Amino acid sequence: MRSEQNQEVTVIAVTKQVSTERALEAIEAGLIHLGENRPEGLLAKKGELNNQAKWHYIGSLQSRKVKQVINDIDYLHSLDRFSLAEEIDKRAQKPINCFVQANVSGEESKHGLAKEEVIPFIESLQQLENIRVVGLMTMAPNTEDETIIRNVFRELKNLQQEVVQLNLPFAPCQELSMGMSNDYEIAVEEGATFVRIGTALVG
Repeated sequence: MRSEQNQEVTVIAVTKQVSTERALEAIEAGLIHLGENRPEGLLAKKGELNNQAKWHYIGSLQSRKVKQVINDIDYLHSLDRFSLAEEIDKRAQKPINCFVQANVSGEESKHGLAKEEVIPFIESLQQLENIRVVGLMTMAPNTEDETIIRNVFRELKNLQQEVVQLNLPFAPCQELSMGMSNDYEIAVEEGATFVRIGTALVG
């Protein structure tokens, strides 16, 4: 999929609420990027699907569960604290593609770093050889107000551009993971390169 700005947009089929058979249908339809938010679900589906997919861990990951999944995923979308980064660095057998999660909307119910914390946090990761910051991730508020949603995505895009300008070898930060079933079209318009589609696939 390509956006109006002609950037490549990767669709992540969120398979946490579907069967392995349905996940296989997604792969056969060309959706090879699959997303799970629990270690058990990811490992079970990956075992049955015989590595036909690229795996994205999209939920909050507890440090104590890092060792279960970190060498079975291609991307982590929820890096939001240094203790998690340290545990990944210790357990990973190769550099892990990570999205730093930003709580742009400031909602207490959402995980992620405040906007002003994102760049200092990324800079603190420099010595961790197995952390590669490929981009930023956020979730917009659950609202019908398109202006609010658009502003959240636009702020993340601006923040990403600030990181890019730092020219950090371990944090190229070229990607934006934002947008789900109800708001992915707005996200793509605002520069998303990865969107997470779940309920729209199940329905």
